[in-house]
Amino acid sequence: MDQLPLEGMPRRLYSCTPSRLNTWLDCPRRYRFTYMDRPAPQRGRPWAHNSVGASVHNALAAWWREPPERRTPQVAGLLLDRGWIGEGFRDAEQSATWRDRAREMVSGYVASLDPAAEPVGVERTVATRTATLALSGRIDRLDRRGEELVVVDYKTGRRPLNTDDARSSLALAVYAIASSRMLHRPCHRVELHHLPTASIVEWEHTDESLARHLGHAEEIAEEASRADDGYRAWAAEARPAAGRTSARAAGADRTPPAVPPEIDAIFPPRTGPLCSWCDFRRHCPEGQAAGEDREPWAALAD
Repeated sequence: MDQLPLEGMPRRLYSCTPSRLNTWLDCPRRYRFTYMDRPAPQRGRPWAHNSVGASVHNALAAWWREPPERRTPQVAGLLLDRGWIGEGFRDAEQSATWRDRAREMVSGYVASLDPAAEPVGVERTVATRTATLALSGRIDRLDRRGEELVVVDYKTGRRPLNTDDARSSLALAVYAIASSRMLHRPCHRVELHHLPTASIVEWEHTDESLARHLGHAEEIAEEASRADDGYRAWAAEARPAAGRTSARAAGADRTPPAVPPEIDAIFPPRTGPLCSWCDFRRHCPEGQAAGEDREPWAALAD
């Protein structure tokens, strides 16, 4: 059972990833479903665009793990085929079509790379702390160019990217800060590599802009942490009363636990266009009313 902190004792650091912070910003109810409810609610069907993205990311990571002499476009295509994820597509034909497109994206992208330019890290986990936060995350690729580190993030979505996407990304800023602190090298440049358009969007942060992002992360974490504390206090009292039998029943159908209105109010739904794409849509009446149902392959480009 959670205990009240003693007066004068430091508060426990809030451990999180940029994804967790962004989930709180997007929708506190989805945050609760994702990070707080146990058992976690049943998610919807897999999304085809997530399958494409994961397949491409995995192939590129595997490509960099090959010896330099095998880092060719042909090998990249083979790795994509070998690790293809076929979930969420309308049928086998659509899956095969997108596997071919993804193979072309990956092969074309690596053709522009120097296979001998060894990255500092591939799928590397980085972490840093502040007075209130313990932040961590995984970088697609971390390059060293001269004396500077550069954060590289792969993107496979259909929407073309712009400079604001790189400048405003909380995740990229956190990765730059954590990389610099861990490896003791400056890191200000962040890049989004958009494979569908073979384009690179970049931003050069300053120490001040990185500090603003970190301060923003602390502000988000303060809100989320207070909500977490309220949920844990309620759960500590509710679980003994519920008993093991009801816990098993909740786990069987994976429905969210019934929470009292005061707890639900801490995690309100934030409705909008994203509701149509939410994994927990079936558990949220407000989200269902805010947007239409989408087929799992709806986000794929024409």
